[in-house]
Amino acid sequence: MPDYGHPLEFGVFLPPAAENAGDTLTLARIADRLGLELVSVQDHPYQAAFLDAWTLLSVIAASTTSVHVFPNVANLPLRDPAVLARSAASLDILSGGRVELGLGTGAFWDAIAAMGGPRRTPGEAVTALEEAIAVIRALWTPGRGVRIEGRHHRLAGAHPGPFPAHDIGIWLGAYRKRMLTLTGRLADGWLPSAPYAPPEQLAGMNEVIDEAAAEAGRSPSAIRRLYNIAGTFEGSGTEFLRGPAKVWVEQLAELALTDGISGFVLMVEPDGDEDLRRFAEEVAPGVRELVARERAQDDEPPPAAEPQAQAEPVTSRLPEHLGVTPTPDDGVRRSGTRVWDESRRPTGPAAEADATYTDSGRAGAQHLIDVHDHLRQELTRVRALVAQVAEGTLDVGAARSEINQMTMRQNNWTLGAFCESYCRVVTMHHTLEDQSFFPQIRRGDPRLGPVLDRLSEEHRVIHDVLDRVDAALVATVSSPEGIGELSDAVDLLTDTLLSHLSYEERELVEPLARLPLGLA
Repeated sequence: MPDYGHPLEFGVFLPPAAENAGDTLTLARIADRLGLELVSVQDHPYQAAFLDAWTLLSVIAASTTSVHVFPNVANLPLRDPAVLARSAASLDILSGGRVELGLGTGAFWDAIAAMGGPRRTPGEAVTALEEAIAVIRALWTPGRGVRIEGRHHRLAGAHPGPFPAHDIGIWLGAYRKRMLTLTGRLADGWLPSAPYAPPEQLAGMNEVIDEAAAEAGRSPSAIRRLYNIAGTFEGSGTEFLRGPAKVWVEQLAELALTDGISGFVLMVEPDGDEDLRRFAEEVAPGVRELVARERAQDDEPPPAAEPQAQAEPVTSRLPEHLGVTPTPDDGVRRSGTRVWDESRRPTGPAAEADATYTDSGRAGAQHLIDVHDHLRQELTRVRALVAQVAEGTLDVGAARSEINQMTMRQNNWTLGAFCESYCRVVTMHHTLEDQSFFPQIRRGDPRLGPVLDRLSEEHRVIHDVLDRVDAALVATVSSPEGIGELSDAVDLLTDTLLSHLSYEERELVEPLARLPLGLA
């Protein structure tokens, strides 16, 4: 199976036992501090010894700053999808865009029935899941009252909203053919667990998903592949995830490159803080480095660094009375690696000659540029630090520490550089709704939807490129000769970040000045 090219993410699957509630919250905070991207909990509402999943996820989101939280997976027979849609959207808004949604058909039907839930056959459960996805997505889509007539789930004129702060991914825990087919047709991600889908079975399951995606007119790469894993750092390494960290690195990197797995979620016990630390500090950076190296080898040989012609000048579509000038892309590319195809970037509608721009709108547009200029200055600083490391005048550890304190590294790219900085620094007094930057623009001018989707996609790619720089810094600590790889990683960061910032300004400066978003 192919490497679908998604940025790698690492996370943790926490136990929701009520008697260990404090330990669970501690593990979530550790995952956040160690730079993991995902924190999840299982959802078994009929289990009297467990905390309620959504209550626990809400507290975890409030106790952390960067991780995305999600149920792994939500028990649909006991979670009405309409209420679940509003719950997930609400928490996404309150957390600044840090919620994803894992869904399952349900199991343990006797326990579900004991809680007053339905008792469904396997076929009925899959049908109910498909209807639930339709209900959830309908309530996340702006429009009039929604009507859905399903066998198990219905909407009779319900009004959509609230709308998530970012595009929440719907990830399905799927194993059998009908569920895998549903994943390929409708889901944003696939979330199996290694005990039920061991590595040797992934290829066949992926084939079912990919075939279903193609038949539905989707690219197989549209579906992320995540994997719940468990293991031990003791052992000879002859078995899956039973051995030293380097064995974990090799085995997980192979899954990423041959089976397209881009998200690894470690299942831990309440006392599993040491395993969690090793996973975050040794395994995750090693896997990122190895996968980045293999992916780079598959790229075209690097061309000479020279300007590339832009398809259209930045200012060609902007009226003279706009009064705000985006920063142009100079076209210079230093790296031979291409993490995206710039020619496929969508373009928003051309500005009307008689468009009206307010002073507050212009101020918001200019602030976007100002925030980006700060990131450009930080990038210049990163290049200077790496140059000092290469010259032997700065310790690698000191360089890494300084880079990790920068705005660009703290930014988790879920809503982009502008939203993160603007909402957290400039507009602390605004309401939480005002932090939903992209959804506001999408509602203000739906024609910008493809552009916003592309920007969100690029944010995730940039996050991965930043991790490449960090992995190269880590490698250089033990192997000073790796400075060349570090320089290459910084060149790639320079290309991607500068190109992205110019593209974002080109497309969003005019709408910011025109739309009544209340951001200034």
